Amino acid sequence: MASRVKKLWRNWIRAESFHCVAFCWAVLPKTTLLFTCVVVAVVFSWPWLVGTNLKPGLLAPFNTYAPRSASVVNSEALEQQQSKLRLHSSLQFVDTRETTRLKQKLEQQLVQLEQISYGKSNDYAKTENLSTAEEKWLSSRTPEEQLIWSIILHSAVDRILNQGLVGTLTAEQLRRAASSQLTDLGRINSPARTLGSRLLANVFQGASNLCIDLACSQEKLEELVDKQGIPVIEILKGDLITYKGEYISRQAYDLLDYFELVSWQPQFSLWLPHFLEAFAGCGVLLLLMRWEYPYLEVRHGLLALGLLLMTQSARLWFETAINPLAMIVPPTLLLAQSIGVASGLAWMSVAGLLWPIPAGGFGEERLMVACAIAAISALQARHMRSRTQLLQLMMMLPLGALVTERLLLHNQFNTNIWSQLASRAWELSSEALFTATMLMLATLAIPVLESFFGLLSRARLMELADQERPLLRRLSSEAPGTFEHTLMICGLAEEAARVVGGDIDLIRAGALYHDIGKLYAPGWFIENQSNGVNPHDILDDPEASASILQAHVDEGLRLARRHRLPQPVASFIPEHQGTLKMGYFLHQAQKLNPLVEENRFRYRGPVPRSRETAILMLADGCEAALRSQPPNTSDAEACQIVRRIIDARHRDGQLHESDLSELETELMVRAFVRVWRRTRHRRIPYPVATQPGLQA
Repeated sequence: MASRVKKLWRNWIRAESFHCVAFCWAVLPKTTLLFTCVVVAVVFSWPWLVGTNLKPGLLAPFNTYAPRSASVVNSEALEQQQSKLRLHSSLQFVDTRETTRLKQKLEQQLVQLEQISYGKSNDYAKTENLSTAEEKWLSSRTPEEQLIWSIILHSAVDRILNQGLVGTLTAEQLRRAASSQLTDLGRINSPARTLGSRLLANVFQGASNLCIDLACSQEKLEELVDKQGIPVIEILKGDLITYKGEYISRQAYDLLDYFELVSWQPQFSLWLPHFLEAFAGCGVLLLLMRWEYPYLEVRHGLLALGLLLMTQSARLWFETAINPLAMIVPPTLLLAQSIGVASGLAWMSVAGLLWPIPAGGFGEERLMVACAIAAISALQARHMRSRTQLLQLMMMLPLGALVTERLLLHNQFNTNIWSQLASRAWELSSEALFTATMLMLATLAIPVLESFFGLLSRARLMELADQERPLLRRLSSEAPGTFEHTLMICGLAEEAARVVGGDIDLIRAGALYHDIGKLYAPGWFIENQSNGVNPHDILDDPEASASILQAHVDEGLRLARRHRLPQPVASFIPEHQGTLKMGYFLHQAQKLNPLVEENRFRYRGPVPRSRETAILMLADGCEAALRSQPPNTSDAEACQIVRRIIDARHRDGQLHESDLSELETELMVRAFVRVWRRTRHRRIPYPVATQPGLQA
């Protein structure tokens, strides 16, 4: 049995992908990913490791009955009662430090007024908009009047501050209150009294010398609670507390805690299954990403696991306050755009399965809506070819989620439906707005993540295919023959990828860059030789010529690294040649030495490991053969030529890792011929002009 399982595992690994074997990374990358998976699993299973075995909001694992009759304090009702009584139980005392500070502020104001009296400064009068009568009174008062006025002000300040000053009074209320304390200064409209009340109002505006006495307030609160009575839950022996599979309420938790049925010790028997569940989910996620994406790097896996860790951490921190819609949809869209639809869907599935505790609000419906919206975003992500489409998607997804959640609420509440919807309208709208914001941030973060994690989105591929990029402009000017050959192959490969369901954007970018290595010596390749002189004939050394051909692959990889081409695009450079024979130079070498080794005249590979690179190899081989055919070649003859080339590649072992079926190769044959026929269309012969005025 063990040997059979081992054999099945090896067969699955071998068939896991035509791209590469699963997890063929070095020891250090494997260790890094393994450690990250452990961290994610620990964060997910943390509540079962350090928390209680039972908690409000969790599903009850079994039926629980009261072991005896009891009256238990209702903590939820008690909290509500205390919150209502807390406003009536706050006791305050006078803060001496704040009182001293306000008196010092009054002294500063009096000093400024004395400067006006002696004619040294008039800035304060302009700032406070003193009336003419007040300024006249200040300048004409005697020292005795000034002393009496100051004493009366200080007495009024002492009375106000000793009674306690509230900082929420308006300026007009403060002036009236201060004026009532200054009756010794004469009539209410006298300059001495109006100026004094204004001065005190300026000193007291927005200030308070009262502080809450926490100890006395708590005693007062307890006294009020005792007077009203502490809410309790009456339960009889044998009454059902929790029902298996239902959520644990606050009242049920109070009863469980009272009867000492809540354990605060680590529950390893409950923690271990959740830990293994999360660890296995991370492993499956990496396997699916590796299966879909042939060039998956460690940093790509770390990105997916990091997003999963961020989601789990936020869920544990905010508990039921956070909406799964905003935490699942943006990462799914990001991974689907950058790595693949299957990777995005796999991440969404793992994140949904590992959602730590039941979703808040109205249950798992919100989690189901989030997963459905995330799946739609992943399926649409690879079709987003413009910013307008992406913006439309970011608006439609939250709107669709909002409508779906309202429909679910409509079905959930049978009575008073419209009032229920109205009470939750703002909550659902704010969640939709928050989700749209998160999607916007994820979209803005894609260019940064592309650069840091080496991702390859649709937008990046379309940017790389821009023929105005410096490397492609250099190819068109320094090696024009190679550039025209590249454009022809690009048309062939795109049509073939379209009929077999390949990645058209990827193959377009790969085709444009597959021969950039010829820039190091363009004159050594026949398409760039315009004077009829072939330097290989002058060299007359087949092995040296073969080294030059191999060098265009090596130099191409060097340029790809220098210009930071993504690995999937750079892989077209060696794989479009695979391990093909350099037939012409091998034949020349065999004339000189029949025993020469064939491997010395083969490219170093690797062979194509994806259908896109295999399509480019076939397009590269068929382009020259079709170009050399005479104009009267029929479609059937052209198809036979293409089939012979493809069969030769099959026999040479170049396509055994590309996973191309016979039906797909036949579709590619017809696609190549269609493109060739379009480029070889006939033109109407124009008459040659005999007079300068008749020239076209």
